[in-house]
Amino acid sequence: MNAHRKFSFVSLLMTTAFSLLLSVVALSNANADPCFDDPQRAYEYLIAREKSITQAREQKVININRANEGDLVSLDGIGSSKAQAIILYRDMFGDFKTVDELAKVKGIGAKTVEKNQRRLSVRD
Repeated sequence: MNAHRKFSFVSLLMTTAFSLLLSVVALSNANADPCFDDPQRAYEYLIAREKSITQAREQKVININRANEGDLVSLDGIGSSKAQAIILYRDMFGDFKTVDELAKVKGIGAKTVEKNQRRLSVRD
């Protein structure tokens, strides 16, 4: 290869590498949190973000026949021990036919089922 071709090849390689680097930086910045000069604005942003995450989690419909412990504890009034009781009941007696059958699990009453009614399902 002569000197001119080597220079052209190296130049092309460096241009391609630089373009690739810019693409990676642009993609990683797309998911980055914004920067704030004012701490109050940063705080408001974080509170709003946390609220939207919580809201999304609270609106998620849970299939009680497929849910794991983490899904079940997101329900109102269901902690780790009650979530484990639901899973154990399901393992022993099979899938729930209706959402109301959840009240058959020890420690879970009709009020808990009622509070979570809109988020419960027995089908995918």
